[in-house]
Amino acid sequence: MSIHSQFWRDPALPFIEARSVEDGRKVCYARHSHAGFSIGAVTAGRSTYLNGEHWHEISAGTVVMMNPGAVHACNPIADQPWSYLMLYVDTPWLERLGFQPLAATHTTSAQVYSELLRLYAWLVDPARSHLEKAAAAEAFFVELLDQLGPVWVEPTQGNQRLERAADYIRQHCTEPLKLEDICQAAGLSASYLIRAFKQHYGLTPHGYLLDHRVQYARAQLRRGRLIAEVAADAGFADQAHLQRAFKHHLAATPGHYRSAE
Repeated sequence: MSIHSQFWRDPALPFIEARSVEDGRKVCYARHSHAGFSIGAVTAGRSTYLNGEHWHEISAGTVVMMNPGAVHACNPIADQPWSYLMLYVDTPWLERLGFQPLAATHTTSAQVYSELLRLYAWLVDPARSHLEKAAAAEAFFVELLDQLGPVWVEPTQGNQRLERAADYIRQHCTEPLKLEDICQAAGLSASYLIRAFKQHYGLTPHGYLLDHRVQYARAQLRRGRLIAEVAADAGFADQAHLQRAFKHHLAATPGHYRSAE
């Protein structure tokens, strides 16, 4: 187990997992996304925060929120110490509560911050029952939606060919995809696809592919599968390639993530 980072999961609460990082200088992220909703609190120090196209400098007391699929990253400022905690929540569970994507990407609300810390403490407390933890999580996310409000999105036509490319990558992310395959599926030239895809999704098609392979690997590791098996199934050349991509995107090794209790 890393002395700088610790994951928490409970088989009785499969819809949520948590992470705490004591020394954020040791934990750096590339741009990445999550299939579910992510929310975190800076508990000490300062860091940079990217969500979509917007950069912020955040400090202790700030709560950050990432909707499913939102490309983001938080990283240290020079060698300044900082610490934080995170919750990762499955989208279907949230949707059953009526939860919707949030317009806000971060908040300095003292109430939201204190309630998030309280929920984290309840989740990792072995003295609390599973029912108590589930009820606390439900109450927190219902209240969060009431306080911050959902996203209102004006209907738009969108770029259907880019969406087709992204959908093709998601469906075939564990296969040995080539750029030509994606271009053919979307009906776009390589130069346009790379440029427009990065502008729309915040990642290149290759970066998007790796991101979804890591998401797939993360889900499999949560089930306790062996790292070598997961690497092969996720489309990586070998375990070393999974190790590099996983650490690059999630700032943790597959072994550290899999060993969470």
